[in-house]
Formats: sequence, structure tokens, C-alpha cells
Amino acid sequence: MTSTDPFHPQTFTDKEHAVGVISQLTRALTDQQVRVIDLTNKLSSATPTLELPAPFSNLIEFSLEEVSAYNEPGPFWKHYNIHTGEHIGTHIDAPVHWATGRDGKDVSQIEPARLIGPAVVLDFTTEAGRDADFLVDVSHIQTWEAGHGAIPPNAWVLFRTGWDCFAQDREAFLNKDENGPHSPGFTVECARWLGEERAISGVGVETVGIDAGAAGTLDPAFPMHHYLLGNDKYGITSLQNLGELPPTGALLVVSPLPIAGGTGSPSRVYALVDAE
Repeated sequence: MTSTDPFHPQTFTDKEHAVGVISQLTRALTDQQVRVIDLTNKLSSATPTLELPAPFSNLIEFSLEEVSAYNEPGPFWKHYNIHTGEHIGTHIDAPVHWATGRDGKDVSQIEPARLIGPAVVLDFTTEAGRDADFLVDVSHIQTWEAGHGAIPPNAWVLFRTGWDCFAQDREAFLNKDENGPHSPGFTVECARWLGEERAISGVGVETVGIDAGAAGTLDPAFPMHHYLLGNDKYGITSLQNLGELPPTGALLVVSPLPIAGGTGSPSRVYALVDAE
């Protein structure tokens, strides 16, 4: 029996059946039976960005350089040059971003099928609200799986911490003191487990990076980068509106720029969810 759910996995025996599923999705979007939720933080010079301590170098921040604005350089048009680092705002990390993935894919080489997949949302807003340095461990995810089922193949695992409420407040978003930045993340064992034990496409977070603010003190340092990118998995940062997604049942769409040789890219990220 054929499912009427446009996201229900089916085996197609001919082109007509495949086209039928796309038609169902198109109709569901047109009839507003499916909502499209933007999970992307606005990108501007005010967008909070990662700040590495000395002696490490930082990326430039996002800015626009006017080329013309309905004037002599361009009387009928306005356009800008964009100046930005790759890992600014809501962005994706490709494997070559990290030493463990140096022989892996650049952002232009990530297969489109890996950029679209089921989203599972794990909510740790309570824990992160109590402790800015809260770390997700394997047991937390296994408890979630016990209630919702195993994380499906090619999934994007999204961690909701409530950090998106600080998205336009640099000081609160980075949350730095004399000991460095403080933001939630993952234990070393959890990072290894996600990288090696689950067939996911990647992990998405609401914070400035896929690792905790204090992850530089762990062994290995920045374990999410170490294990995810070293195992051909990807990270998305600075997500918004995860509170509008169900724990399961959403479809994630990640749209980076296909920068040849790029280690990452600012990205527009959408979720498709059942309107009900």
C-alpha cells in the first residue's frame, strides 16, 4: 500500500511513481499542509562570530562593500562585494576544515543527498539553562532513542539548548569571562559515538560552534570537530527556531555555497514540517 505521507520512504518501480511523490509534496506545500521553517540566523556585521584567543588568527567578519547604488557606477542597479570568512553565522563545516578530515571532502564535494535528510531534535534547554557548560553525553542520546526510536540513517541531529535567544547579542552569545567562553556542547565520548557509531549526515547546534565553549580543554581538544569531520560527517552552527520543530518527522534542507576547495560556507537552512 502506498503512503499518502510525502516524506514516507517508498521503493519506486517506475518513473510515474517517483513523480507522484514529488507532486504530493508540491501539493502539500501549495495547500500549506507542510510548513517551511527558516532555521538561519541573519548574516550581517552584527552577527556574533567565533573569537579565538591569541596567538590564533580569526576570520574576518561579514561586511558589504557598495559597488553601485542607482548612481554613476551603476545607474539602474545596486550591488555589493561580500567580505566574509567561511565559518561566519549559520554555516556548515566540511571535513577538510579539521586536521582529522584533511583528506576528506571540501564543501563543494558534499553530496546533495547528504544535505537533505530527516531531522531529529533533542531538547536540552533545561540543562543548558542551569549550566552554560552543560555537555551532552551518550546516555542522554540513548535515553532519547529509547523514547523516540533509533536515529535514522542520513539524519541531521539537532541539539536545542535555547541558545538562539542570544543570536543577536554578541556578548551573551559568546558568553566569555576570564576563563574563556562558556556554551553547551558534547563530551568526548559523545562526539566519538556520533562520529563512529551512528550513520548520520551531521549535527546542528544553536551555538557559535559545534563544540562547547570550553572544548579546547578536552582531550582531544574540540572533539566534535575531531570525530565528526574525521568521519565524513558535517556540522551546522548558529541555528534558529529549533523550538518550532517536532522531535521527529521534520525534513532538513541545508544549502551552502559550493566553494571549490572551501572548508565551509555560510548556509541557508530550512526545515519542512507537517502543518498539523
